[in-house]
Amino acid sequence: MVSTGVRLFALLAALSLCVAACARPPSPAPSTATSGSSTRVNPARIERVRADLPGGYEVAALSGRAAPVAFWGLGPDWTADPPGCGALVDLVADAATTRGWSASGAGGIVYAVVAGSAATLDPALIDECGKWTVSAGHTSGSVTFVAAPAIDGAATVGLSTTTTTVVEGGTESHAHADTFTAYLPDYVAFVTVVSDPGSPNPSLGQDFAAELLVKTVSALRG
Repeated sequence: MVSTGVRLFALLAALSLCVAACARPPSPAPSTATSGSSTRVNPARIERVRADLPGGYEVAALSGRAAPVAFWGLGPDWTADPPGCGALVDLVADAATTRGWSASGAGGIVYAVVAGSAATLDPALIDECGKWTVSAGHTSGSVTFVAAPAIDGAATVGLSTTTTTVVEGGTESHAHADTFTAYLPDYVAFVTVVSDPGSPNPSLGQDFAAELLVKTVSALRG
């Protein structure tokens, strides 16, 4: 008799749970918001931003690894100190999703890139990486934050980098780079401008790089 009562109670409880579950409205598919956001970005439109380059710049397709740290002149075996800060400059997991271009001229070398990415800006890195270093082989550099432009619907970060490469005989060469990154839904976009501090020509500078990121995101969104 006790066994029958227990089975009856269990059956009634299961039916109650079923009725409650069926009464709930269906939850929206997890991809709904993501899909709506990602369709606003068309990677092919990054080609439009070439028109914002100064006159006399020669544009070329991207070659090699498309990452800010690579544009700074560091090879694949680079390290960061603190290590976690490296996430700020190695953002692309799948090269097949990468679109962009490079351009060279009197004011330096410009890189504009967009790639599919689930990366987000970790707020903890803002505190941890106020000043950090990178190194690879004979090249080392210091990295600091600079003010990044505000872009609707995106987290942005700006980095200023000075690198030194020691070549044969102890001769040193120096380079400066400004990188600005926007974290978009399903994508990341970044612009890097690399300049030679010893060049007689004025560099394009931080303002140009920051403004080009804003124009890049605007073009990607159409």
